[in-house]
Amino acid sequence: MKMSAKCFRLVFRWLVINWYLKYRVRFCRYSLLSLTFIPHYCSMKANQWKEYFIFTKKERIGIITMLIILTGIWFLPAAFSPNDQTDIQNLEAFKARIAALQVKDTVAELNANDAYVERGNTIAVSLFYFDPNTLPASGWKKLGLQEKTIATITNYLDKGGKFRKPEELSKIYGLRKTDYERLAPYVKIEGIYHREGKLPVEMPVQHEQKHIKAIDINKADTIMFIALPGIGSKLANRIINFRQKLGGFYSVDQVAEVYGLPDSTFQKIRTKLVCDSKDIHRININAATLDELKVHPYIKYQVANAVIQYRNQHGNYTSVEAIKQVQAVTDEIFKKIEPYITVH
Repeated sequence: MKMSAKCFRLVFRWLVINWYLKYRVRFCRYSLLSLTFIPHYCSMKANQWKEYFIFTKKERIGIITMLIILTGIWFLPAAFSPNDQTDIQNLEAFKARIAALQVKDTVAELNANDAYVERGNTIAVSLFYFDPNTLPASGWKKLGLQEKTIATITNYLDKGGKFRKPEELSKIYGLRKTDYERLAPYVKIEGIYHREGKLPVEMPVQHEQKHIKAIDINKADTIMFIALPGIGSKLANRIINFRQKLGGFYSVDQVAEVYGLPDSTFQKIRTKLVCDSKDIHRININAATLDELKVHPYIKYQVANAVIQYRNQHGNYTSVEAIKQVQAVTDEIFKKIEPYITVH
């Protein structure tokens, strides 16, 4: 609308200017409105007035063309204006489609909890009360667990592990949270009974505390670490990852350096840990590259680079103690890395 009004004003000014130039109209400075037009001839005959309203063929074509253009400009915005009603209908249809997809996903998730599919074979899932310490592999399969998870539980029990309460089932590595929440109400361990229509309730029975056999921190797997009090699947995996990066533990106290392990938890399990360091992986400092040295948790890049530079300048190290000649290797660093280096 604003564009069409602007064009109309421009056309109107163009017509006035052309009329003024054609008939030599002049402005009167002393008129009240300062826009009084005085013709060149004050008196005219009747037929002379008709000249103002008579146009040539070209002028008539120009006027008609201009009127068509102005009319088109006037109605063009209305022709391309958005249809609000159509937009609202499209929005409602889009919302309905999204809602249908959400319902479809919810139904698919519920169906996934009711059946366990393995290699194209559908196995019906049935829920029943069970003791995780005595349930065979076939029973776990009926409950809908995956083969890998069942193998993890079996290995844990075979190595002396035992579930003392239902919450410990959630610590099994690979057990999905949805599976645990689905099975937890049906866990029935010795000393725990189920009231009809209610969740499991612990019976006030005195149990003798089970003695946990000490484990070798250089040979234990995640299942054996999880059997320790306060150690879950995450901490167990962190301990093993730290052991692999080091090349093995040479002291039980190194377990306390594992990220996220509280000191209180370490003090509880310390007496249940032993360390056999005869199989520790050692790095030959006369042949190791910079990349091999810097990845060790106890050897930073600056120390690794200094060790390589010193070897390039002075030749191979004659003994492990010779690395102390490198300025970057302090007594504290040497004490930590000594079990992990050797010379050939």
